Amino acid sequence: MPLALDTPQGAAELAESLLPPLGNRWLHTQAVAARAREASAAVPAAERDLLVASAWLHDIGYAPELRETGFHPLDGARHLEALSAPERLVRLVAHHSGAVYEAEQRGLSAELAVYEREDSPLLDALIYADMTTGPAGQAFDFDRRMDEILVRYEPGSVVHTAISKARPYLGAAVERTRARLGE
Repeated sequence: MPLALDTPQGAAELAESLLPPLGNRWLHTQAVAARAREASAAVPAAERDLLVASAWLHDIGYAPELRETGFHPLDGARHLEALSAPERLVRLVAHHSGAVYEAEQRGLSAELAVYEREDSPLLDALIYADMTTGPAGQAFDFDRRMDEILVRYEPGSVVHTAISKARPYLGAAVERTRARLGE
């Protein structure tokens, strides 16, 4: 019987079934999960496994077989929902790293709004793990990660515009997590 998706091992197994063919995306995902484990002290003990599980699953929507809208947070959340994953895990994947900003640029705000966004140390820590990990798993500080994204996506593109608008929100989540970690 497969392990629950809201456990680190169950989430890792699902991610490993989908992401390795994507090369750097798989390297990034593994490093984000490791970073989430390192940052787990920033969330209540009862939520630490969920943090790591959400880190493993945050980018599964990039898997070609899951692609419906082309917006990976939404495609990943929909897949998890279809697998009857716990609702909170689905919502964390849907809203990781300021997804609401990109949904707006893509005209998918209503579709994303189906999944309620929580403002919590858990979502902050997931953002922290993603926004301090480079595209191939490198350890980056927040500003370097933002700069890397802005260079990778051309000015005026959906991602460039969205990440530019999301930067204050993302930076605040990273800072709150760093404060919770005593950094």
